[in-house]
Amino acid sequence: MNQLKRIMGVFWMVIAPVIIYFLIMGAVHNIGEGTKDINKPIPWIIIIAIFTPIAVGLMIFGWYALKGEYDHLPESSDEI
Repeated sequence: MNQLKRIMGVFWMVIAPVIIYFLIMGAVHNIGEGTKDINKPIPWIIIIAIFTPIAVGLMIFGWYALKGEYDHLPESSDEI
């Protein structure tokens, strides 16, 4: 099970920057091509501003999983 946690840690560390890349490329591609709301820069700024800290959190989570911080999880409040 711990090996799976470490593999998923690598997955989270790789997928987080990829998500941000696709968000930025989607914004560059869609801004200014039409009159719909998705073609304005303000919604894209909001979306990127919200999802960037989430992606950074995923990277941190993946780093801790890769280091083995989640190998032993407490089973009761006495272990905390």
